[in-house]
Amino acid sequence: MNDPKNITGIILAGGKSSRMGREKGLILLDGKPFIQHSIDALQPLVNTIIIVSSNSDYDVFGVDRVEDIIAESGPLAGLHSGLMHSKTDYNLVVSCDAPLITTEFLKKLLYYKKEDYDIVQFEAEGKSIPLIALYKKRCAYQCQKLLANGERRLRKLVSAVKTKTITVLEKERVLVTNINTVEDLKTITNAIDY
Repeated sequence: MNDPKNITGIILAGGKSSRMGREKGLILLDGKPFIQHSIDALQPLVNTIIIVSSNSDYDVFGVDRVEDIIAESGPLAGLHSGLMHSKTDYNLVVSCDAPLITTEFLKKLLYYKKEDYDIVQFEAEGKSIPLIALYKKRCAYQCQKLLANGERRLRKLVSAVKTKTITVLEKERVLVTNINTVEDLKTITNAIDY
């Protein structure tokens, strides 16, 4: 089902982390930085991994790191940079602040790889999750077009291209939890410890 030779993993780690007060990707969960959880989930499914961040602290993780081509333009710019640096048609994209994501969960996105979707994303509780998704490289052109018009929101890209949305099962919702605050981290740590 999956040939990792034609899939790149892209980890978006370019956010300001202002609500967290520190670099989210380097926060520890179960003794590992968030970013390492993302790398571990992607590794079995991809040929290469790219971290999109201007922070050179991520260089210690032994994967390629690239900076935004268009700086200070949000997740759309991070995705654009990752896709532009990718050498594959398919790209598994995750945000570094969703450290509970697993390889098995990401495989669900690959099920739709053979179909002609530009994006395959998840949805939980009625909200789309474009920061955990499979993107075709050709989305880079649409990203560039949106960025040139001052757009920063991923949802504009999602609505502009052919997108498949997969509903997350209730028991899997914890896997897509986005950690933005210290309270979120405490909640997730307590959930893991149960």
